[in-house]
Amino acid sequence: MDIKEKVKGLPSSPGVYLMKDSLNNIIYVGKSKNLKNRVGSYFINSKAHSPKTLKLVKNLKDFDFVVTDTEFEAFILECKLIKDIKPAYNRLMKS
Repeated sequence: MDIKEKVKGLPSSPGVYLMKDSLNNIIYVGKSKNLKNRVGSYFINSKAHSPKTLKLVKNLKDFDFVVTDTEFEAFILECKLIKDIKPAYNRLMKS
């Protein structure tokens, strides 16, 4: 399935998304109060993106997501996943 098609099937719920590269490695973990809008934003209006985000999007081949009940729950899960997985782009975004 095409990644943009997959975005269309996302719920408009809070949650965490895990961006993957061509080797299926998780390269970025993010949270959102609306998964569909947030993940979809990576694929539109690319002129507004920072160089780091453009590089991330270029390397994206797939994503997974976890729906949460609240935005706060998504925040807690995001923190835990970043700590456990240590995705490359989460480290880059901090610099």
